[in-house]
Amino acid sequence: MLELRPGCECCDKDLPPDSTDARICSFECTFCRSCAEDVLGGRCPNCGGELLMRPRRPLNKLSNNPPATMRVHKPSGCAGAVGEAQS
Repeated sequence: MLELRPGCECCDKDLPPDSTDARICSFECTFCRSCAEDVLGGRCPNCGGELLMRPRRPLNKLSNNPPATMRVHKPSGCAGAVGEAQS
């Protein structure tokens, strides 16, 4: 089951479970739409995988299957990915 991580790894923007702005890779690294598209060029800086729109969990399923609460914030990893992409 998807973790539904609560924020963008680059900018730490909140990404609630029903967000249409959340993007994930196959390892569930999570980014906002702006960082995924404008900063990362659609590629995960951690694994190089494609970043796609994260599915939204139906609200009536959240009580028994809550989203993750642990935030992952690695802005230096995003900056490094941009520098490598431009090199």
